[in-house]
Formats: sequence, structure tokens, C-alpha cells
Amino acid sequence: MRIARFSIDGNVAFGAVEGDGPDGLVLDIIKGIPYADFELSGTKVPLSKVRLLPPVLPNKVVAIGRNYAEHAKELGNAIVDDQGRPEPPVAFFKPTTSVIGSGDSIEYPSFSDELHHEAELAVVIGRMCREVPRERVKDVIFGYTCANDVTARDVQKREKQWARAKGFDTSCPLGPWVETELDPSDLAIQATVNGEQRQLGRTADMIRSIEDLVVHITEAMTLLPGDVILTGTPAGVGPLNVGDEVAVTIEGIGTLTNKVIKRG
Repeated sequence: MRIARFSIDGNVAFGAVEGDGPDGLVLDIIKGIPYADFELSGTKVPLSKVRLLPPVLPNKVVAIGRNYAEHAKELGNAIVDDQGRPEPPVAFFKPTTSVIGSGDSIEYPSFSDELHHEAELAVVIGRMCREVPRERVKDVIFGYTCANDVTARDVQKREKQWARAKGFDTSCPLGPWVETELDPSDLAIQATVNGEQRQLGRTADMIRSIEDLVVHITEAMTLLPGDVILTGTPAGVGPLNVGDEVAVTIEGIGTLTNKVIKRG
């Protein structure tokens, strides 16, 4: 099931996306919240009549860096230590103020001259969880959506830590909706800029699986319903300029599209 969050006539609601093709999609409005038992109201509105919002409002976004070997290589980062042992996952946060939805604008930060796209599969948590055992990981996942870990690459290199480079306002597009019935183990993931393909990979190429990531993160912190895990990006990251339209497409989910504008 595809679950979207949207606004119509000043009201915000969740709805199940039904139909096929951009002109045939409708939303069946959900009674209640999608993380608990809910019913479909039977009240349907065309997708073309609403504004899609970020599909979730996370308490936190936990992102994982260097989870595709070719991407780590293209930025000159090692994935094993001097003795050949895997490096631990690199985790960082993106604040809630960084989250935007499909169709919203990415604002080019004034403190950067090198903005990059990073197409990623995002995991949406469905229940409060901590210290999740591997065999229970599927039980805590609500679904999956597309993400773009927009990065001020020059700032990331210069400041050595990633809070400003990856946490600025509008740096975390999510959407267009959450797909709750999906096997994420081997999905095509791509990014295009102005229609030109930049990134193309498969989730099967992740160094650490979704199970690995959920176990690793929940060893340290509690995840809440609606929290998001970004699982890393394949090779091919590259520049974004004001006026560009960047699209992230993931097999079985859909396409997240955003335009880059000048901040302010």
C-alpha cells in the first residue's frame, strides 16, 4: 500500500494512493494515523487536486554514509581498515527542519559553492523500538520511500563533520509516498538532473543491509514511529545548480522530484 501525506483546502491528512499513471491516481483518505490500525474512509480525492507533503514528519532522520563501495571509492574513502576489517557504519543526523516533500524546492545554501545530490532508499519506522534483534527488524518497519541526501560537499570537506553540510534547511527531500509492501533487498535506484541520468545502482550493492543498520542504530537509541533511516547512496553523486530539477526514482516506490532555487 502506498501511503501519502497531503494537504487540501488547508487541512492535512493521510491517504492511500490508488490507481496507476499520473492522471489516474486518487487518494482514499485514512481515518486515524497510519502507524496504528486504521480504516479507509472511502472519501477519495484526485492526487492532482492536493499538495503532497513529506510523507512523514520524523522526530529524527538517522543517515548512514559510505554504504556503497563505489560511492566511498569515488570520494576517496576507505571501507576497510589497515587490517582488512570493515569500518563501522558512519551515522549522522539530519534535523526535522531539513525535511521537504516532492515538489518542494531545495534552497541552495548561501555558505556553499558545491551542492551535490545523493539518491537514497529511506526506511520509515512504524513503532517505537530499541535494541531490535535482527529477526524482528521487519516488524518495526512501516515502509520505504525515496530520499535525496542533499550535501554541501565543499563544507563537508572543509569542516570535517557533517552537521551543516548535510543538515541545512531543505537538505532532506522525502517522498512522494511510503510504500508499505516492498522487498527492499534488490531495487534499482537512480538520480537524474534535468532528465540526464547521474546515478544508477541497486540496493543489493549496500555494504550493510537494512537489518544491519536497524540493529546498529537501535543499539544506541530509541526509534519512534515516523523516524527515518537513510541507507546510503550509490556512485555518481554530482553537482546541482540553481534552476536544476533533480529526480530520485526507486523501483517499486516512485519518483521524488525537486527543483533547486536560490536561497532567500
